[in-house]
Amino acid sequence: MAAPEALLVIIRHAPHSSNWLREGLDAALVAAAFGQPVHLLFMGQGIMALVKEQGSGAPGQKATLPTIDMLEMYDIDQLWVAKESLQSMHLSADSLVAGVTLIAAQQVPGLLQQHANILNF
Repeated sequence: MAAPEALLVIIRHAPHSSNWLREGLDAALVAAAFGQPVHLLFMGQGIMALVKEQGSGAPGQKATLPTIDMLEMYDIDQLWVAKESLQSMHLSADSLVAGVTLIAAQQVPGLLQQHANILNF
């Protein structure tokens, strides 16, 4: 499923509640720019970054959707979403950007074990 040398970046924060999401995406893009394989796991409110219909935040805050759209250019094409997070946010898979893979909560520990390097945002 995952290459052992791949970096797993876990995104848990909503787009506009803090800088955590932006910092997580920036870390993923920098790693990918230096040739590191990168995978992303969105959990909890972090899945809000993947919602197709999202606006920008407070004045001065950029929308995250353009960054999400750029991920493929950096060969970041593995985007996992915990199904339970999707359900808890009352969203359907259709409301998310294309290319997302839904996984069950019981699959997350196995996913973590497949990655030697994990960053949590």
